[in-house]
Formats: sequence, C-alpha cells, structure tokens
Amino acid sequence: MSKIAIAIHGGAGTLVKGMMTPEKEVEYKSALESALSDGYEILKNDGSAIDAVEAAVKSLENCNLFNAGKGSVFTATESHEMDASIMDGNSLDAGAVSLITGIKNPISLARDVMDKSGHVFLAGDGAMQFARSLNYEEFPSEYFYDELRHNQWLEIKDSDGFQLDHSKTKDSKFGTVGAVACDSNGNISAATSTGGMTNKKFGRVGDSPMIGAGNYANNETCAVSCTGSGEYFIRGVVAYDVSALIEHKEMTLDEAAQEVIHNRITKINGDGGLIAVDKDGNISMPFNTEGMYRAARYTDGSQEVLIYK
Repeated sequence: MSKIAIAIHGGAGTLVKGMMTPEKEVEYKSALESALSDGYEILKNDGSAIDAVEAAVKSLENCNLFNAGKGSVFTATESHEMDASIMDGNSLDAGAVSLITGIKNPISLARDVMDKSGHVFLAGDGAMQFARSLNYEEFPSEYFYDELRHNQWLEIKDSDGFQLDHSKTKDSKFGTVGAVACDSNGNISAATSTGGMTNKKFGRVGDSPMIGAGNYANNETCAVSCTGSGEYFIRGVVAYDVSALIEHKEMTLDEAAQEVIHNRITKINGDGGLIAVDKDGNISMPFNTEGMYRAARYTDGSQEVLIYK
C-alpha cells in the first residue's frame, strides 16, 4: 500500500511581504488549509487521487481569494472566462475546458469532459453546450463579482494593457489554483483551474487547460500543476518537461522540478512555480517569484501551509 500525499497551490507571483496585512495572510492560509483538508480526507479514506485533486480545487474555486471560479478576474469585456484541466496518471485520461462562463466549478466540467465526452479539450460555446447537456447550473455574473477584482480591471480597462493578478498593484489577489495527489494505490493525478488575466482580449488562453503545459500526470513519472505567466509555460511545455526529465534523464522529482523552474523556464524569462508529486508520495513546490500560495500534507502526516520563500 502506497503512502498518501497531496499538495495544492493558489498562485505564484509578486507577493511582497509588507503589502499583505496579517489578517489577509491568515485568511489565505485558512483557505489553503481547508482545500488541503478536503483533498486529504478523500485520500485518507482510500479514495482516488483524481477525486482528491478535484475536491481540493473545487474548494479553492469556491473561495473568492483566488483567481479561479468565484474569484476569477475580469476580461476586457467585463466578463469572466475560465479554464481548467484534470489528468489521471494511471490511465493518462485527461479533460479540459477553456473560455467558459457562469460555471461555478470549471474543474468538475473538465472532469466530465474526461469521463463523459470521449474528448480531451472543449472550449467556448461548445464547452457550454456540453455543460448544458449535463444540466450544469449557470450562475449569474453577480456570483463572480468581486470588488477587488473589479477595481483591478477598472485601472486598466479601455487600454491595451493586461495583467496577471500577481502584479504589484495594491493588495492584488493571486492566481491560478491547482492540486496534485498520490493515493493509497500509488496512482497520481493533477488538476488546475484559472480565471486567466485581467483585461485579457481575443479569447486568450493560458497554460492551465493545456495538458502538458500547465497540467500533467503520469504514474511512471509525476503529476504537475503550474502557475505563472502562461505564455512562457506553454512555450516551455513545463508540466511535461518535468516528467520528461524524470523519464529520460532519471532525475528525482525535486531535481526535475527545480531544473525546470529555476533554469529552463527562466531562460525564456518565464516566472511562476509548480507543485509536483510522484507515486512514492514525494512532493516538490519550486517557484522563482517572490512567493507562491502553497500547502502540502506529506507521507508522514506532517503538513505545511506557506506563502513566502
């Protein structure tokens, strides 16, 4: 019987220590701990890694502190476009959705794409048609409204500017959420969800819903969920790159994750981080930014919830 482990993230970026109030820090850590607990409870009861990562990400999507689900940022048209993906390391089955609106938990729709559609990736109107065919409730825009997010958008609306939510402005909230887990059968999975970039245009899609770029899982190597500047993570095929280094260069999980985040992605000026787990329950959580909202429950039962380096 394998040892269970889980890690989650709530985004990486310019988390300048002095810019966050102690109260806010407590709020973030509490939300991370709650999501970690949701996923770990499933693993503890011999549940599957795929169920655990979906549950943990749903918890983060339901929290307005993170840029996913309820806390998603505003696009150039003052709407919300969400992306998500999930992958099962045992079967290599995967599901992803992009440019969806009004769906409370995009990660669950991605799971249904994997389990029920016969496809891997559905986007835009087609993804919404699929959601309707499964009787998903479509939530009004008020559900996704958040004053801080809206103010971030007001600062740059009607301009050609766009920003990742981990820019330095004010008390900006941060990013993309994700989870990776190893269950008692040694199966691993990864899930990632995001609200994208503030003021994004032209139907921009980042790395989060792209299998191999922002999300990947393979029992033979690792499960990875990424966060950061999506364009660079796509170009670096970051999630799969970690797996490839383990498979072809026989690196350990931590060696591969550190190499990708601190060497390979920085060569093309990419900033961000990732969380990763392997079938032995080893965890790695490297990032090359000021901070990354992250939490992990290790095989020995110990737990940590961290923001800064």
